[in-house]
Amino acid sequence: MRRSVLLGLAGFLLTGAAFAQTPSNDYASLTARLDATINPRELDGWMKILAAEPNQVGSPHNKANADWILKQFQDFGWDAHIETYQVLYPTPVSEALDIANLGGKPWKATLQERPLPGDSSSTAKDKALPAYLAFQGDGDVTAPLVYVNYGNADDYKRLEQLGISVKGKIVITRYGQGWRGLKVKLAQDHGAVGALIYSDPADDGYSVDGVYPKGAMRPAQGFQRGSVADMTIYPGDPLTPGVAAKEGAKRLTRETSPSILKIPALPISYGDAQVMLAAMDGVVAPENWRGHLGITYRVTGNVPVHLMVKSEWSLKTIYDVIATLKGSQYPDQWVVRGNHHDGWVFGASDPLSGQTALLAEAKALGQMAKAGWKPKRTIVYTSWDAEEPMLLGSTEWAEDHADELKKKAIVYINSDGNGRGILNVGGSEDLSKFVSDTLAGLKDPETGQSVDARRRAKLRMAGPMADEHDRAMGRQAADASKNMPLEPLGSGSDYSAYLQHLGLATLDYGYGGEGRSSGVYHSRYDTYEHHSKFVDPGFVYDALLAKTVGRAVIKAADTDLPIQQASDFADAIGQYVGEVKRLADTRRTAAETQKKNLADNVYALAADPTKPHANPTPLLEVPKFDFAPLDQAEAKLKASAKAYDDALAANGSRLSGADLARLQGLMQSIGQTLLLEKGLPFRDWYKNSIYAPGRFTGYGAKTLPGVREAIEEERWADATQYIGLTAGTINAYSDRLDQATAVLKR
Repeated sequence: MRRSVLLGLAGFLLTGAAFAQTPSNDYASLTARLDATINPRELDGWMKILAAEPNQVGSPHNKANADWILKQFQDFGWDAHIETYQVLYPTPVSEALDIANLGGKPWKATLQERPLPGDSSSTAKDKALPAYLAFQGDGDVTAPLVYVNYGNADDYKRLEQLGISVKGKIVITRYGQGWRGLKVKLAQDHGAVGALIYSDPADDGYSVDGVYPKGAMRPAQGFQRGSVADMTIYPGDPLTPGVAAKEGAKRLTRETSPSILKIPALPISYGDAQVMLAAMDGVVAPENWRGHLGITYRVTGNVPVHLMVKSEWSLKTIYDVIATLKGSQYPDQWVVRGNHHDGWVFGASDPLSGQTALLAEAKALGQMAKAGWKPKRTIVYTSWDAEEPMLLGSTEWAEDHADELKKKAIVYINSDGNGRGILNVGGSEDLSKFVSDTLAGLKDPETGQSVDARRRAKLRMAGPMADEHDRAMGRQAADASKNMPLEPLGSGSDYSAYLQHLGLATLDYGYGGEGRSSGVYHSRYDTYEHHSKFVDPGFVYDALLAKTVGRAVIKAADTDLPIQQASDFADAIGQYVGEVKRLADTRRTAAETQKKNLADNVYALAADPTKPHANPTPLLEVPKFDFAPLDQAEAKLKASAKAYDDALAANGSRLSGADLARLQGLMQSIGQTLLLEKGLPFRDWYKNSIYAPGRFTGYGAKTLPGVREAIEEERWADATQYIGLTAGTINAYSDRLDQATAVLKR
């Protein structure tokens, strides 16, 4: 009797223990398990492996990294494979930058960074890329220099007022205040025969902090590699816009590709830039053009400079790693998560800090799945190749799987480089509530305050002199009753194809602003040692990124209801419509003021008579635009959004299976209602009517781009046309909301 009682008790205890060990799969339990699994020391070890050798496209270590990442996914329990594409990727054969006679002696620029003792730059076996800008135009030219400050459109307008042309000259500009590709493109468009870009110490060198290895910033011999492919037309393989770069794809030629530039260009160090700028003896540069080199900055000079670049232009194979956890209830609804693994040299901060975070998420989710968690939706994790040359891996995969993604993907979640600091998150504004919900409970490792509170505090610091958009973000952040404001997305990372070409709901996450990676950005010194010492000591913020994005993935994968809340998007549209209306008024006033100034000879009278001068090009008279279609669309959207959000809150949890499926189907593709069939002017690959990278700003977002850029560029007919087209897409979004509301109220 006693024995049977003991056996029964033992059986009960074993059953209870087994029950206790069966993990709960509610959101709170899953996120707790996520946090417990993520180990900063593991991210540290992974970065040492991934950043051990240069891993640019085509390098042995880049392929080795793709194979290693594939194995990690498989070991974590994911169904993983590699998908390959054949893309045009030029590699340097030879390059030169020299002056035949500089003070009686020949001078040559140093186009490779020297290794530093105690750093991966001195221990790697593979060769680092020299100074190089991918997709510049090869050439061999000799001409004097013209200094054009940051080389943006306004700088060329200032040159025009100084009466100085860059035609037939080599332009030298500094990095900053705009994307590098536009610096070369604008030089080309203005008739320059070559272009040089350097990093001034005022922006990321000794004026900011100590230089590496003593400090975080760029040393005198450091330079910033990069791509100058014209991504404002389209990203991805330059020869296959709109289609996947696979065997048999119809390809443009190098000569006919509009995204490949025509003039030779190189990045150089500020040590070499100082030598060339000091040799210039012409017009003194305007005050706000002067950096922090110990020289007199001048705009023109007469010393001939020789620039030569020769590349090998062939197709290269790139390797996208794709891993899947199949959904248990909605296998044909996808949550897609991505980060890239290729760098310009070692790529520790950019991109491997984000890549190791992605791996930490994948390991945690894989362990949960092995323990019995079955995500409702399919989760697709991606490790992209060839992001650095211009988003090649992510764009080719998006174009390859476009139809499937449009039918199945409910969100694309991106990250890239990461570091110590405050969260920055951007994306589709109808995901603001989703982001706010998933940030709950996340603590900043240094202050102990919430991640949400620190981000809001940062946004609230936009003062009265900030631009209109930043002030609006600050006001929203200051209101605790409102959701976390999201930055609109332009380009510069792998989300571009998903948001701006396919119309998918998109988010982009990253911490930073305090750990300094800018000083070694795209240089030989973006190494494990630099990242672990100056950017994220202890890998605590890389681990925090994994916890942050992991929460978003879990929430998106397991919620039955759509993840959009429409009122935040409606508020954003109201802000953007107001901005373009005020832009038209401001431009009209500017044109009227300039016309009077020209008539009164103001510019000539105010100019220094000892220096060259030319009047500015007259601005066109700005018509009165009819913004009524946008005003009406905005009003309709606000009403439809409120009705949808109210109905979702009241009835979302009570839907029948059939109505839930209808609701999911309507909202999964709602972002696609914002696409323009004909695309944006001069770049039909970009189809999103709400977000695009600026044609003359690059990475930065232009909202309502069809309207905004037409006004900025004095294309009045396009402005009128895109007021109507954009209003039409906003109305289509509202109509879809109305259909979803009807399902919720049924």
